[in-house]
Order: sequence, then C-alpha cells, then structure tokens
Amino acid sequence: MDISIPRKGSQPLEVEEVMSFLQKRWGVTYELKLLVKGKSLFLQIMWRFLEQQSFPLSEEEYREELAKVVDVLNRLDQTSEVRAWLSFQNARPRVGRALSLPLKADGGLEEFLL
Repeated sequence: MDISIPRKGSQPLEVEEVMSFLQKRWGVTYELKLLVKGKSLFLQIMWRFLEQQSFPLSEEEYREELAKVVDVLNRLDQTSEVRAWLSFQNARPRVGRALSLPLKADGGLEEFLL
C-alpha cells in the first residue's frame, strides 16, 4: 500500500489531503498544532486523534482547526517540507510526546510570532 503524499511542488496543502494521509499512515486522524517557542515555529502531530472517544472536538470543529494550521503552512510556503516530513516520519505520537517539525521561512515567521 502506497501511503506517501505525492510531492506537488508548491501546490497548497488541503485539509482533505492531510486528513487522508494521516488516516492512511497511522489509521487515525491525529491532531495537528502549531507551537511557538521563542522565535521558532513548529508543526506538531499530537497524540490525540479525531476517532478517540474522549477527543474534545467534533469532526467539523477538527476540520476548522486543521484548516487554520494548513492555511499558515501554505502562507509560509512550507508545503513541500511538510509533505516530505509526513511521508518519511517513522515514529508515531505517544501520550505526552508529539512529533515536531521546525518550520523555516525566509523572514516570514514574524507575523506568526507575536
């Protein structure tokens, strides 16, 4: 089974694409968050997931939150990096331990780091 996200150059990420990848890769739809730490920005795959009975968001709310994260990634032009990272990530998130990708942008992070 091929679970890689095709490299699409700088084509924008889409919510459905990310959700589909998470489902194919790990069998669940993990929560994605952006973390600001000092002057750095990270994309994190959290250990909570949509299919979890105790997950606090409905599917619609999850999609809305994921859309916000995807929008930031697209505006930072991080789509290729995110696709590659997701495709080659061997680990899986565990309780208390998220997977983190440091985001790099040519001077474009300032608007996200208040």
